Amino acid sequence: MNRRERLMATLEGRPVDRPPVNFYEINGLDEDAANSDPFNIYSHPSWKPLLDLAREKTERIVMRSVHFRNLGPNPLDEATTTKTEYLNGSRITIRTVQAGGRALTSRSRRDPDVNTTWVLEPLLKDAEDIRAWLQIPADERVGAVDVQPVLDAERQLGDSGIVMLDTADPLCLAAGMFDLGQFTVLALTEPQLFHRLLEWHSRALWRRTEAVAEALPGRLWRIFGPEYASPPYLPPALFREYVIRYDEPMVRAIQRRGGFARIHCHGKLKAILDAIAETGCTGLDPIEPPPQGDVELAEVRRAYGRQWVLFGNLEASDIENLNTRDFERKVRRAIVEGTSGEGRGFVLMPSACPYGRKLSDLALRNYEKMVAVVEQL
Repeated sequence: MNRRERLMATLEGRPVDRPPVNFYEINGLDEDAANSDPFNIYSHPSWKPLLDLAREKTERIVMRSVHFRNLGPNPLDEATTTKTEYLNGSRITIRTVQAGGRALTSRSRRDPDVNTTWVLEPLLKDAEDIRAWLQIPADERVGAVDVQPVLDAERQLGDSGIVMLDTADPLCLAAGMFDLGQFTVLALTEPQLFHRLLEWHSRALWRRTEAVAEALPGRLWRIFGPEYASPPYLPPALFREYVIRYDEPMVRAIQRRGGFARIHCHGKLKAILDAIAETGCTGLDPIEPPPQGDVELAEVRRAYGRQWVLFGNLEASDIENLNTRDFERKVRRAIVEGTSGEGRGFVLMPSACPYGRKLSDLALRNYEKMVAVVEQL
């Protein structure tokens, strides 16, 4: 089987010659080592062997967000101003939204040597900010789906992998407007108001998911955001309230067109696995092992393996910190637990990837070990 065939057979629950191995964000297509942008960590030469390995040896799953053409004016754009400043080499982005007589402001920072964005000040701080935000008309525009970037990526991948359509869910969009602590307080104490915020975000998101699923049928999707309502942040009852109600319509739209909806949820899953299953999804990642998670991959396989393709079970911190002999044991255990008994399929994959400018020799050896173990099967 070629790499694309192996992935598609796994998604469809058909037999494969060996489990696919994937490096999550690292795919050897999107990382541009020649880009001299000071915020591009992949320009450091330490990344080149890993990018080559991902390109040549892994089942590549390239994430793409889909955009729309001919949308027309957005009420939110008219209320928003954004400016960028630079401080000690870091890029500071300041966003201000005029809503309900309030000036809502967020600040974020991006450092040159770290491939992540730090939120210095969240946009919303309290319940009154939510009420002010809700006075902005919800963005319900759905224009023409721009399929070309997805088709271009599929052409570039050829038989080495697939494109995965990537989308936040309403909970991710709403919770991400707050500091995590304030989000949990408001989600617990102001459920009716928080539902109004989720509904505000869901109006366009549901319609756009439907449009993209129709324009690009049969693809793998990743829906991220449910972890905001996972333990210990919120109780399982609120996970059902804030995830199933808003994610199930997205899952149905995707799978009516032959797509595969994969829920992305870090952390402790034991108390919410049934609720995740109720969304109707056919995939789950990254299923982190204890102590980061609270359920073994074998348990998930036994209980839900007929419904879900399982992606994961390697912790990103182990790639960077665990000696290669011990890391190999974890790789082999994940493969055994992810493929034992009956089930749709398993993709060996880490929970994330390193985000510092220089990739360590240990991390590279551990990535190489993932591939070597799978190829020996």
